[in-house]
Amino acid sequence: DDVITLDPAEIFEFSGEEYAANTYDRLINYDVDNVSDIYGGIAESWEISDDGLTFLFKIRQGITFASGNALSADDVVYSIRRVILLDKSPAFILSQFGFTADNVEQTIAKVGDNTIKLVIDKPYAPTFFLYCLTSTAGSIVDMKEVMAHEKDGDMGHQWLRTAYAGSGPYVLKTWKPSETLTLDANHNYWGDK
Repeated sequence: DDVITLDPAEIFEFSGEEYAANTYDRLINYDVDNVSDIYGGIAESWEISDDGLTFLFKIRQGITFASGNALSADDVVYSIRRVILLDKSPAFILSQFGFTADNVEQTIAKVGDNTIKLVIDKPYAPTFFLYCLTSTAGSIVDMKEVMAHEKDGDMGHQWLRTAYAGSGPYVLKTWKPSETLTLDANHNYWGDK
């Protein structure tokens, strides 16, 4: 009964976070049994500039959203910018690093076919920033699917509050608020079934 939205840019409740963790991929993951083990999800690899401000992420190829659309660097950029632009409850997890509606085009950008850059405002412990990317706010949505449902510039927010547009191991089957949330296996999932 604590699930109030299915949009990962808005989810901030425990059950919603569990839903997102099972249905959406993120750039970075960590081992729940050894949280110091940070590893790539959608990011195949990453590099951090010497000044600690620029993070380059190489996007893993061959990932397909449940819709059948291929996941690309454009989806990653769109998803992270979307969190900042919608500015819902979990946005502070990313905006604390200096991302704003005014600077997202410069600080969250595609720099190659399979590479994105995230430029933060000052050096932090790199693991702190990476762990924040493992949060629900770091979930990557299917830009084509979400934008197909955009209304009045809402970046598909009203639709995604009750719908699904991810690439995780499970897909949304049904949601009856305050009653049930049912998931099915994502047969397009790129990782372990």
